[in-house]
Amino acid sequence: MNEFLPVNRKEMEERGITQPDFVYVIGDAYVDHPSFGHAVISRVLEANGFSVCIISQPDWKDQKSIQIFGRPKLGFLVTGGNMDSMVNHYSVSKKRRTKDAFTPGGVMGKRPDYATIVYCNLIRQSYKDIPIIIGGLEASLRRLAHYDYWSNKVKRSILLDSGADLLLYGMGERSIIETAEALQSGIDIKDLTFIDGSVYRTGSLESVYDAVTLPDYQTILKEKRSYAESFYIQYCNTDPFSGRRLVESYNSHLYVVQNPPAKPLTQSEMDSVYSLPFMRTFHPSYEEAGGVPAIEEVKFSLVSNRGCFGGCNFCALTFHQGRIIQTRSHESILREAKEIIWDPDFKGYIHDVGGPTANFRFPSCDKQMEQGVCPQKQCLFPKPCKNLKVDHKDYLHLLRSLRELPNVKKVFVRSGIRFDYLMYDSDRTFFHELCQHHVSGQLKVAPEHISDAVLEKMGKPSVDVYNRFVTEYKKINEAIGKKQFLVPYLMSSHPGSTLKEAVELAEYLRDLGYMPEQVQDFYPTPSTISTCMYYTGLDPRTMKPVYTAVNPHEKAMQRALIQYRNPKNYDLVYEALKLAGRLDLIGYDKKCLIRPRRGQKPGTGYQASKNKPEGKNRPKKKKTIRNVHKKKV
Repeated sequence: MNEFLPVNRKEMEERGITQPDFVYVIGDAYVDHPSFGHAVISRVLEANGFSVCIISQPDWKDQKSIQIFGRPKLGFLVTGGNMDSMVNHYSVSKKRRTKDAFTPGGVMGKRPDYATIVYCNLIRQSYKDIPIIIGGLEASLRRLAHYDYWSNKVKRSILLDSGADLLLYGMGERSIIETAEALQSGIDIKDLTFIDGSVYRTGSLESVYDAVTLPDYQTILKEKRSYAESFYIQYCNTDPFSGRRLVESYNSHLYVVQNPPAKPLTQSEMDSVYSLPFMRTFHPSYEEAGGVPAIEEVKFSLVSNRGCFGGCNFCALTFHQGRIIQTRSHESILREAKEIIWDPDFKGYIHDVGGPTANFRFPSCDKQMEQGVCPQKQCLFPKPCKNLKVDHKDYLHLLRSLRELPNVKKVFVRSGIRFDYLMYDSDRTFFHELCQHHVSGQLKVAPEHISDAVLEKMGKPSVDVYNRFVTEYKKINEAIGKKQFLVPYLMSSHPGSTLKEAVELAEYLRDLGYMPEQVQDFYPTPSTISTCMYYTGLDPRTMKPVYTAVNPHEKAMQRALIQYRNPKNYDLVYEALKLAGRLDLIGYDKKCLIRPRRGQKPGTGYQASKNKPEGKNRPKKKKTIRNVHKKKV
């Protein structure tokens, strides 16, 4: 019978465990579902014969909260959670969020800022010499010196600030087992310097070979150009086949060494991971609090792939999952689907079948599984590579098989569809069936912007590709007799966007007749090219200057322009148009974004000749008693 891993001493004893091999400290609630990193790693360890106990969201102010299982045999594992704890806690305007979807009841404040560091320091207070291994998204993206948006500083490797012994980056299934087996065999954690996908610290480089030396920490603190150079070297070494060993110096007796990334999982290995006995829900102890909100969207969703060769500059996937696509077999996905369709809560709708990018089911070209991805080239940007394989047949066959299962009313595709990749497919069969069967009235896509100058900095295709996609989408929906909409994700104040480009985007939305309900202001999260641009003002790929909106007020203006119809944004939109020299967009003409307020001086409308509105554009007079009296006379 399947069961959750122990979360308290009673459950540990019921399993017959007197001393666990590992105690896993996590910043999220314990959810035993394959969409949660801690569930995957703990189940992989269990499948390989290691016992694991879970401490979820310990009280970081109470040392006893970390001692409930005593001292583990092999060590502590620590992760901040499915999200970086700072992104989890704060909006892009650095305001505290009110809800945490990864905490029981959605309650905020159950984990500390910089959770991985705080948890490790808490462990060290009780167990001075115990091995501590950190992983997960927070550790992975902060593995070397990085710009931290919330403190506006370049921070050291999280390995140093946490006091951990070893950092495992990326998805971690290979590296965690190799680490666990080495510790079990008696190897000291300080001697684990050979594991792919790991980062360790050392006082000497005598045994470090074939390494690329990054600019030292003191240099990148002082020189933003050196930081950009360091970041781009890291970016070009994220591939498991071509990536080199990297060394970052902090002083003459302290170095951080990053080993090359772990190799991607084969399809059979992916299938094995997803066949593990997950409970597929949160621990029952959270029922009283109302459960864990984050499970709602993924409970009836299916992961079909990981990795992404899209290469968007604002996305950290390159540093975490990598650019090589890894997929599960149809049999594995259908087996999981057959489990969830008999769940008492299943209503007939599979919410999603995908991953970071739903319609990627193969590596972008044949050479990647032997030679890796091109370090300084993108598969889709600025134009599709001549070696790019564009084929939706496999994904389409998978979706058709899922549609045929009993109890299934609809199979939706909600994770990102890469519309440019879709447009490069000359066979429109998938596009037709996507619209016919897998859209729930609206399809979410991510053009992000419409200015080619900004799109170039984002690593996205030109707006012409998106416009062709919109036209084709409307054409197909008309042909099948469906009224379905597109919901474009848009981003404000990305590096490269001035007020001029922000106004261009507002004009595009005006002509489209659409005002988005939600807008993502660019969020400088660790380990992205865009964040490097934001901090340094340089494009690390070319070392050319990039305009970046860093002033919060300017960022607010760019955001407001996208939602210019919202009355709350009037003052910001007016100020932005004035600063951009676009007062022609204030007036009564249909091309104007906002109307002038009463008493505003002439000459600020769309055109001087149109400052005095005529016809249907003329504002109607209020029917005051005085006006009515004059009319009667």
